[in-house]
Amino acid sequence: MLPASIAAILDRDLQALSREVEAYPDERGLWQNVPGISNVAGTLVLHLAGNIQHYVGARLGETGYIRDRSAEFSRRDVSRTELLREIEAARASVKTTLSGSRVPDPGADFPEVVGGARVETGDYLMHLSTHFAYHLGQIDYHRRVVTGQGNSMDAMRPSDLSSARPSLS
Repeated sequence: MLPASIAAILDRDLQALSREVEAYPDERGLWQNVPGISNVAGTLVLHLAGNIQHYVGARLGETGYIRDRSAEFSRRDVSRTELLREIEAARASVKTTLSGSRVPDPGADFPEVVGGARVETGDYLMHLSTHFAYHLGQIDYHRRVVTGQGNSMDAMRPSDLSSARPSLS
């Protein structure tokens, strides 16, 4: 149950990330520096997509993805098309790994030491989900500051959760 719930949340959030990227009127905005903000939207998109492809895809799903974390933070002016491609690759990692036939055991140790500690897979999947949501919120604020748009991308829809069903009331 937990991997399916986390898969639904990550997929929802990855789709929201795509909407955020598409909401910038031009690609320059994704890379526009804002005083007091250390990472622009484009950097955070690369980081989130790389993080999911590494921890969910490569570590749990054995996809063979090779992460270059330093490039996630050093690359600039990556096209919107490439950013969206990375998001879709992360979605595929989630779908294949957390919804496929080899769903990981949430109570088993995560197959990599993280932050100097051994943690259970279920705990780490929840951590990945909250980490993702944190940076998705940063991207939303970056977009609003850079573009002057105050509209929401409807990122946190409960109706997209794996247990959602029509209300009788």
